[in-house]
Amino acid sequence: MAAVSYKVVCMAVLCMVAVAPYAEAAINGCGAVQGKMGACLGYLRGGVLTNQCCAGVKGLNSMASNTPDRQQACRCLQSAAKTITGINPASAASLPGKCGVKIPYKISPSTDCSKVT
Repeated sequence: MAAVSYKVVCMAVLCMVAVAPYAEAAINGCGAVQGKMGACLGYLRGGVLTNQCCAGVKGLNSMASNTPDRQQACRCLQSAAKTITGINPASAASLPGKCGVKIPYKISPSTDCSKVT
């Protein structure tokens, strides 16, 4: 019986090791988020909405395909908003909708990113 359970444990560990790389977040730093959203800075400061901005929004939405990635993207957006002057919060909140993207949380400094799903 001990040999059988040892084999089961070994198989379970092997499966976990094989699957672990695929479970990692696609967004593991804010550089990717900033890269996708860089073209939106003009719009967020009162300029015009560009196709490049919406392409970035759509790309970021595709990257943030699971809860950890959405939480990381939320934290990155909030962090960037704190360091960049002149951003209109209403423009930031409306950006996904204007680009035809639905996200499960409001883009706002008051959003609790740990609760984003």
